[in-house]
Amino acid sequence: MKRSAILIALIALLSSMNAQAQTVLDGAYIKEHTRTKKVVPYPHIREADVLWAKRIWQVIDLREKINLPLYYPLKDINDRKNLFDVIKYGLDDGSITAYSTGPLGNDDEFKVPLLNEEIEAMMSTIDTTYTTDLDTGELVEVIQQIDIESSDVKRFKIKEDWFFDRQRSERYVRIIGIAPMIEVRGEDGEFRGYRDLFWLYYPECRYVLANWDAFNTQNDAERRSYEDYFWKRQFNSYVVKESNVYDRNIAEYTTGIDHLLESERIKKEIFEFEHDLWDF
Repeated sequence: MKRSAILIALIALLSSMNAQAQTVLDGAYIKEHTRTKKVVPYPHIREADVLWAKRIWQVIDLREKINLPLYYPLKDINDRKNLFDVIKYGLDDGSITAYSTGPLGNDDEFKVPLLNEEIEAMMSTIDTTYTTDLDTGELVEVIQQIDIESSDVKRFKIKEDWFFDRQRSERYVRIIGIAPMIEVRGEDGEFRGYRDLFWLYYPECRYVLANWDAFNTQNDAERRSYEDYFWKRQFNSYVVKESNVYDRNIAEYTTGIDHLLESERIKKEIFEFEHDLWDF
């Protein structure tokens, strides 16, 4: 009887504590605008109305100051995640499909969807090191599993179509795909560059990105979603490839400062195309 009475009292105490916790609001008001936000549909484009088009690939470096809202927070806080954590949430939820980059790592045409098991295998790497056994003095192989954290994803690659719609007399840009990029290191631990982890079909990602806040450095009351962040082009990026007859990247025919100059030349060419259509 005593045990039953104690158990009942403990349950009542826990219930009252939960009820009290539910009345706590970490803020002055309930933030529900972004959570219930719907995706704004793209305007319909007819092929016959497309006067000019160009496909380019760009890289967003999250270490740049203007791109920091995509990189932070490194750990989830309250109702905010960084971009890679939002993508992982969508993959776990099944609302986003990841596509393989192919055996050579250069396939960005969304041909082969990845299974959950394959995605989980990508999110971790096996690191093999050798250490000296203190008792025998021999080298012992140590195998360690290293999970990919959001802090490891410092770049994103986006595939875009830029085109001019003569029906509306306006130049548009549509993001077709987005890919997180991770560092590649050799056996000696030296940095070897970056590689695409997997590709995501961006029009499918919009429904997830539209319901997560990106930090606004100017006003906490005017948080914009990640979808707004990309729609309004509030990030900085540089071109790494444009559609060409050789299907090659800029890095394949330029190096160093020439790479950046070629990237700026492509951006300027896109800007001047629309600018030169009008007389002022």
